Amino acid sequence: MKWLNREHKRIAVFGCGNPLFGDDGFGSAVIEKLNQIKNLPPDVVLEDVGTGIREVLFDYILDPSLRPRKIVIVDAASQQGRRAGEVFLISPSEIPHEKVHDFSLHQFPTVNMLSELAEGTGTEVIIVAVQPESIPESVCPGLSQSVAEAVPLACNIIKKIIFDESEVR
Repeated sequence: MKWLNREHKRIAVFGCGNPLFGDDGFGSAVIEKLNQIKNLPPDVVLEDVGTGIREVLFDYILDPSLRPRKIVIVDAASQQGRRAGEVFLISPSEIPHEKVHDFSLHQFPTVNMLSELAEGTGTEVIIVAVQPESIPESVCPGLSQSVAEAVPLACNIIKKIIFDESEVR
């Protein structure tokens, strides 16, 4: 996989999903909006990884020199009891083992990789998710209105993560 920056960064923010499938494009939309930030700290990377997050995480597991202190994953994730467009934070450890496949971050076997990073390396992993309204089975680009309206809130949450961390250093 070709990705932007192979050097160590303090915070890595990855937008996941496929914008050709409705609300699955949430992660891409958030990264696109975040890329408009003019004063982004140089030790932060924003990247739209599409559906290729596993390759990036695998690189982090294998090469400690690349590992950031914090990884933020942005994705659409269906969770029972949430309303369409609701933005929520979750860590890999908060996903019940029996619910890993119900918590549909693309049927995330990647949860195991995120858990390994968080527990085995001390890397903090945060998932910024939105409850999708629609992820069609065939190509249908564009976010639903409720999910499109959630993009600025997700961006504000991520900016707070980035800039609060910068002030602590």
